[in-house]
Amino acid sequence: MGSILQGKALRLIVAGVLLINGLFPALWILLTSLKSEQELTQKPITWLPESPNMENYFTAFTDQPLHLFLFNSFMVALLSTLLTLFVSVLAAYAIARLNLRHRGLILSAIIAVSTFPLVTLLVPLFEVMRGLSLLNTWTALVLPYTVLSLPVCTLILVSFFEGIPRDLENAAMIDGCTRIGALFRVVVPLSAPGVFTAGILAFVNAWDEFLLALSFNSNPALRTLPVGIQMYQGEFTFPWPVISAALIVGIVPVAILIVLFQERVVSGLTTGGVKG
Repeated sequence: MGSILQGKALRLIVAGVLLINGLFPALWILLTSLKSEQELTQKPITWLPESPNMENYFTAFTDQPLHLFLFNSFMVALLSTLLTLFVSVLAAYAIARLNLRHRGLILSAIIAVSTFPLVTLLVPLFEVMRGLSLLNTWTALVLPYTVLSLPVCTLILVSFFEGIPRDLENAAMIDGCTRIGALFRVVVPLSAPGVFTAGILAFVNAWDEFLLALSFNSNPALRTLPVGIQMYQGEFTFPWPVISAALIVGIVPVAILIVLFQERVVSGLTTGGVKG
């Protein structure tokens, strides 16, 4: 009995440490966004703002076109997510259902590709985009983001598709569906948790990406949120309260997305992990 209680206490401690580690940075950014410059730099440091105000949020929208950064990030992330889901669904179905030769080698290659550091791909991708005359366009970001998210999304969906009985597809095809029709009318709806999980992962990856967005787009009208936030700093000044306000504005859409679909995402991650 004592060992069981000790095990539960240890799990609670570990869970508490992980929770604090995950929430503290966001909480500190939120508190900073409600402070003034003077209050932020005074000593000793005050944890809570003495007179919270929303002035930094108004400044974040007036000093820089934050609404434009948000729009660009949303459109790029949405388009890349839709394209990623479409391609990964087809790829995962082929791996899970078709009798492919060297299936294990294909899966190993997908895993290997997903481990490449992004910085090693920067120059080749830049040369490709320049050769295609796609620099300073949304497409220059949508295509690389799709490629970068495909391995993980494909592996997630393969795990789900393999758990769906083939008889359901066969019944749909007997009723007149083509194989593609059975895929999108039967397999994909039954794999909804996996599809939502893959979609949210692809969206968050595209929403947060900085290096490619900085390198491929020099047009101020096409800046995404991560690149736009760095525009708030001057040559010798770092307005952390305003930057923090912009960061909170950028966190909110992703937080809302995760809250709305958290049950499907948790179900997708746990079910996929068990099946995998």
